[in-house]
Amino acid sequence: MSGIGIGTGVRSGAAGGGSADRGGLNIVRLANFVTPSSGGLRTALRELGIGYRAAGHRPVLIVPGERETDEDTAQGRVITLPGPVLPGTGGYRVLTARRRLREVLEEIGTDRLEVSDRTTLRWTGEWARRHRIPSVMVSHETADGVLRTWGVPGTAAERAADRLNLRSAWAYSRIVCTTEWAEREFLRIGAANVVRAPLGVDLARCRPGRGTTAGRGASAVRDRYAREGDVLLMLGSRLSVEKRPGTALDALAELRARGVRARLIVAGDGPMRNSLVRRALSEGLPTQFLGHVGDREDMADLQAAADICLAPGPAETFGLSALESLACGTPVVASASSALPEVIGDAGVAAADNAPAFADAVQELLARPEEARRAAARARAELFGWDSAVAAFLAAHEAPLLKIPSPRAPGGAP
Repeated sequence: MSGIGIGTGVRSGAAGGGSADRGGLNIVRLANFVTPSSGGLRTALRELGIGYRAAGHRPVLIVPGERETDEDTAQGRVITLPGPVLPGTGGYRVLTARRRLREVLEEIGTDRLEVSDRTTLRWTGEWARRHRIPSVMVSHETADGVLRTWGVPGTAAERAADRLNLRSAWAYSRIVCTTEWAEREFLRIGAANVVRAPLGVDLARCRPGRGTTAGRGASAVRDRYAREGDVLLMLGSRLSVEKRPGTALDALAELRARGVRARLIVAGDGPMRNSLVRRALSEGLPTQFLGHVGDREDMADLQAAADICLAPGPAETFGLSALESLACGTPVVASASSALPEVIGDAGVAAADNAPAFADAVQELLARPEEARRAAARARAELFGWDSAVAAFLAAHEAPLLKIPSPRAPGGAP
């Protein structure tokens, strides 16, 4: 690729005051583990980029890919740098070419740095510190939570997380946590540079009672996957070990054993998909595996059609898929070990990480009148708009709101 080097170089000292004079800041965002089939992280990056641009800044997203590319998109400039695939992750890539990444950061002119990876990219916080560029690390997961899901014992996971978080808190100007739950592991080590900025949801696209057009819509989806009298459950998640998708099958089996006519649709892909499919077939569990659902309208139809969304990931720090389900009027059963109870409030139920607890929570929600539970779900989601999220993230960057963003049209377009 040619043409990346069109910037004016790294800003230092005043951290890009000249760029602001030209109408906004170059807010450069780095992220690993982003693929076309990614879920919440990809959504958050897109929506924040759209919001930064609407506020008068120039967002630049740098992610790993198969080859080097550079394009302008609705979320701003997106640069892809070659990065290897991590084995066993279902296609996730990482930015490993430090020299090339440093060159790009300097060529495009970085006024603010935002990093969505606390491990392999933490060195960029130190790079920003040397160049006196304000930097932010976004904590999209808790370190000790992820370590625990991979089988590291609790005490060892906590100690390792504390060491990692101390280095991150030193490297970056600020640590952004999306929930109080995510913030706790940094407060535990005494980090003084932590701020909270919740994520948001597209309240226009994700809405209750989505109609049917040409075979689409929530009612068409329900007709396709459930019969009259069935309880339709949904799991919208990456199918990887830290997300604990097997808990959804556990809950389905428990409900069926209790005589509940429950069915499950799974929207998502990942390294555990084949084993989950084999299990559902061998146990006769009525489950539809849809793979990655790339069309956001189709995904919203699925979320609106379900009776209850399952969110079993114990290390989730926010849970965008669950929030989207609430916006569609669908209540959520979430892992009590995660941050989701803080997000879903009384529009859902928190459950221990086992089949009986999840089945109990499903039945508790089903016992509520449908109209009331769906209204409560929507009302809770309306507390989380993307406009508020963008404003909070810009405040963390100390970036001014140079323009008043136009209202979002349905589907998230600016």
